[in-house]
Amino acid sequence: MSRERITRRFYRGESYSNLLNFLDRGSLAQEENRWTFEIAWEAANKVGGIYTVIRSKAYVSTEEMGDQYCLIGPYKEHCARTEVEEGPLGCQALNEAVDELRNKGFRVHTGRWLVDGNPQIILMDIGSASWKMDEFKNELWSTCNIGVPHLDIEANDAIILGYMVADFIQEFRNKAEAAAGGESPRIVAHFHEWQAGVGLIVLRTRHINVALVFTTHATLLGRYLCAGSTDFYNQLDKFSVDTEAGKRQIYHRYCMERAASHLCHAFTTVSDITGYEAEHLLKRKPDVITPNGLNVKKFSALHEFQNLHAVSKEKIHEFVRGHFYGHYDFDLEKTLYFFIAGRYEFGNKGADIFIEALARLNHFLKSSRPDVTVVAFLIFPAKTNNFNVESLRGHAVTKSLRDTINDIQQRMGKRMYEICLSGRMPDAPELLQKEDMVRLKRCIYALQRDGLPPVTTHNVVDDWNDSVLNAVRRCNLFNTTYDRVKIVFHPEFLNPTNPLFGLDYEEFVRGCHLGVFPSYYEPWGYTPAECTVMGIPSVTTNLSGFGCFMEEHIADPMSYGIYIVDRRYIGLENSVQQLAQYMFDFARLSRRQRIIQRNRTERLSDMLDWRNLGIYYRQARHKALKAVFPDWIDDSEQAIGQIKYPRPFSEPPSPSSSRGVTPVASVHGSDDESDSIDEEKELEELRVSHH
Repeated sequence: MSRERITRRFYRGESYSNLLNFLDRGSLAQEENRWTFEIAWEAANKVGGIYTVIRSKAYVSTEEMGDQYCLIGPYKEHCARTEVEEGPLGCQALNEAVDELRNKGFRVHTGRWLVDGNPQIILMDIGSASWKMDEFKNELWSTCNIGVPHLDIEANDAIILGYMVADFIQEFRNKAEAAAGGESPRIVAHFHEWQAGVGLIVLRTRHINVALVFTTHATLLGRYLCAGSTDFYNQLDKFSVDTEAGKRQIYHRYCMERAASHLCHAFTTVSDITGYEAEHLLKRKPDVITPNGLNVKKFSALHEFQNLHAVSKEKIHEFVRGHFYGHYDFDLEKTLYFFIAGRYEFGNKGADIFIEALARLNHFLKSSRPDVTVVAFLIFPAKTNNFNVESLRGHAVTKSLRDTINDIQQRMGKRMYEICLSGRMPDAPELLQKEDMVRLKRCIYALQRDGLPPVTTHNVVDDWNDSVLNAVRRCNLFNTTYDRVKIVFHPEFLNPTNPLFGLDYEEFVRGCHLGVFPSYYEPWGYTPAECTVMGIPSVTTNLSGFGCFMEEHIADPMSYGIYIVDRRYIGLENSVQQLAQYMFDFARLSRRQRIIQRNRTERLSDMLDWRNLGIYYRQARHKALKAVFPDWIDDSEQAIGQIKYPRPFSEPPSPSSSRGVTPVASVHGSDDESDSIDEEKELEELRVSHH
């Protein structure tokens, strides 16, 4: 792909304003007899990132299409029990089609998914149709020549789900046609990823008159190649795809994915970079790029997110005091919290270059900013044998010190009150008595430790082969007194019941200063997007979908707290240097500059809201409808076709257009509480700090 991006075409030229013009809860769709089914393996079934996409998009989907919209996925009891309220669907034809499936002997659950928007959902019990698997495989072989090994359980499940979905949509089409007096319903079936893609293949090979959309969030082969291959993006056009898929024993899965991407009427991927990958590995260019959004919760008081940062940061302070007891000789006011989080894919998620860059940052800080400390958290779920005794002990001794001091304070207060009542000033020995001193000395004695603060909070299974720990050993980051960069590896996801942090992930992110996600393979990248929405600056790369999107839409991402590391056009060593420099630049910002930067970062959140980004999904659906029903007139196109995507939020020299997005707030916690933000000066302040 040439460096002048294919996106210019997608994002700006064709994009409509936003979804707000179309949120009529499906009344227009009902008039047009237009239906949308969205099929995904992760509908009400939490496995990975696609679950977040489907779940967060549910609200705008129902606001736009109401009960003309329905999700379909596999029935997984552990999730469905807590997430789905069973009951009939909102329309006669849908319920009749479900009954037809049940008459065939398939178990089907229907109801509402208990997430924002409460969309209708149909869950197929795969086990109930497994007796027909051979028949399904036979049909797939005779129509597409795709053969699936008997032992690949995931692929078998995908085939059963695909045929159940295709049967259902076929039945529904007939019922809806009958209900409309013979008029053909306009149905869009939107499939996510290869696990759902079989349904698309079946509908197309059976010549069912339905508009088909296929979205790939990451190509199968791309995931495998990136895990092992060094220079994936520069070799993309040279891979022999059949050989590579065969070598990895995923040829049949690859064939399903490729067939789905070629048989659909509209093919979409979540970012430019995945589009480029699909073009070479699946041999089809995407028709539309559908970036992933979030539901952005706006606070009525604009500085509220700054307050939340302060509250959560205090909880992280509490953890740090306990974890580093005995070596707690740094000033928390001058301590910065950096973090990386996600699936434990050491190379793909960029943990390798993060640790390497931290070692260099450590050197920079020692020589030029010895009073600043950086605590770097790595949050990746790994196999562990429970908590590290040292970590728990640290929290116990700091708690005991806190309790002792509280108790002594209360007693002193009482004594002071009694003495003052009698009309004289108290002496020091009367207030802090000998037994109090003894108790304090005991606590201080308990705070001594022989070894260094641990690098990990848990006992990691087989820690000599653990990628993070090996990289930490290689870089000599052992939390010594002289290190200005301290490492905390937390090998499980955060939840509020965790005895060390007592924070959920969102609170933790809010309490940190910088999220660092220097991914090599990241089709979209929800982690930096979540940081942005919470007003926390982040580091991403030009190989992540999110990074490309930001580069495309913002003239000067760095002044908005989005640091983009180049991992594509320069060598690895240069990428590490660039990342270390970015982190060092950030560490040199004053507190006021960081507050300004957080304000600016939070201002970008509207751009990532589904109410803006959902429009691309609508575009893809309408493209498919046009292909299948050429006589269908899309009113919305004439209505808003001329509106372009908002101009980049900051065009140097002044980001004046961001005024329209977010009212200008006062800087909470700044030196002068009354000052309002002058954007010209703001930008200048940040620029000075970065150069």
